Amino acid sequence: MTKESFSAHGENLINRIKELIAEGNVRKITIIDKSGKELMSFPLTIGVVGALVAPVLAAIGALAALIGECTITIEREEKEHHEQ
Repeated sequence: MTKESFSAHGENLINRIKELIAEGNVRKITIIDKSGKELMSFPLTIGVVGALVAPVLAAIGALAALIGECTITIEREEKEHHEQ
């Protein structure tokens, strides 16, 4: 697993989370506020789709309305490279 972090502003947070979920290789997303406090953390398992993600996106939408700048940390599954 590799970890990446980047900043997002409240109104862009939900769109960025949707993009990350669509990538398919993200296994965990953590949202941290400006002071370093973890606001939300959720795992994404292989095969998570639509209806299962909807409640999480609704919670993120509510959170995005309340916060300004935040940091998103993701754990990404590394793709194995096979030489042929």
